[in-house]
Amino acid sequence: MRDVLVFVAGATPQIITETIYALLHKSPPVIPDEIYVITTKAGKDIIEKSLIDSDIIKEMANEYELPSIPLTKGSIIVVKDEEGCELSDIRNERDNEAVGNLITEFIREKTKDPGIRLHCSLAGGRKTMGFYLGSALQLFGRPWDKLYHVLVTPEFESNPKFFYKPKRETIIEVQSSDGSKRLVSTNQAQIELAELPFIRLADKLYLRSERFKDLIIESQKEIDLAYMQPSITVHTKDREIRIGTKSVKLVPVQMLIYITLLKRKLDMCVHPDRIYCLDCTQCYVTLTEFVKEDVLKKMATDYTRIYQGKKAKGEDLLEKWKKASIYEQIRQYIAKINSAIKMAFEDPSLTSFYQISSLRQYGSTKYGIKAEKSKIWIE
Repeated sequence: MRDVLVFVAGATPQIITETIYALLHKSPPVIPDEIYVITTKAGKDIIEKSLIDSDIIKEMANEYELPSIPLTKGSIIVVKDEEGCELSDIRNERDNEAVGNLITEFIREKTKDPGIRLHCSLAGGRKTMGFYLGSALQLFGRPWDKLYHVLVTPEFESNPKFFYKPKRETIIEVQSSDGSKRLVSTNQAQIELAELPFIRLADKLYLRSERFKDLIIESQKEIDLAYMQPSITVHTKDREIRIGTKSVKLVPVQMLIYITLLKRKLDMCVHPDRIYCLDCTQCYVTLTEFVKEDVLKKMATDYTRIYQGKKAKGEDLLEKWKKASIYEQIRQYIAKINSAIKMAFEDPSLTSFYQISSLRQYGSTKYGIKAEKSKIWIE
């Protein structure tokens, strides 16, 4: 497992070395394999000057007998605006959005690698940067990822001459709260790392959005529906439906009917602006829809996929489903689908969301599935 340190930083680069120092003194010690610092252009200049060009990082590695501390100019990630220009500071709503999107995308990508453990520090940078880092970890962090805040004795906090507690005593000048200056031994410095607990939502929410603001909206919607409806995932080639932790196996023609109704809900929604489906049934269809030429062609393609690419199965479907007797057969298939789903659940209130519902209307019956479209995944 590789240990990767992630910082948000601004005008106080000391939090980087202070956090590294605190991690080295954990039991067992955490020695970074990679380091990344997300900052502004102004922050980048300060970090390069005070930590890299000044050789503070090399001195720290030598003093604590480390092979190296992987903080280089390539470790620094600068926030850019929509035109691709580096931001000197974060001053308005657009700048804040750019920071949020960058941090979220970065954490999302890093957490895709199961071979790394993230150690994230929100002590530096603008307060919104720390907020975004913590929020991104909540959305994508795994059980082994960590979030920290470094705590330093007040006299040494943000002191431009103090970067970590050296092994050998050093006397530095500090400024008291009343503005007076005095000399203090570094032996008096205390650096502690507070590990911050956070709610981990990774693998519990299925998020498709990319921008931070959209992810929050999508997450809230998922949370609002989490108690009421588990997600439904259709594994087409395996002929399996997974509803939450439950698994339902269907024969090919049953799977085809179920997929067709789900796709109707996803692709033919007449109210895409609505956040929730709730009691809307405008995606429901009569059985005559199943034998329309354009629908049948799409169904034939799905049927071929269900049969692992056997085109003859799709061709047979096009021929058989044109017969008048197919309506009664479809009703029988629907009854069997509903029976299989009912057997998988003990709670009838959940069953109703995933079974195929019928709605008598204007002298005909329409069929559809109540599940929220945001909870549906077809693979």
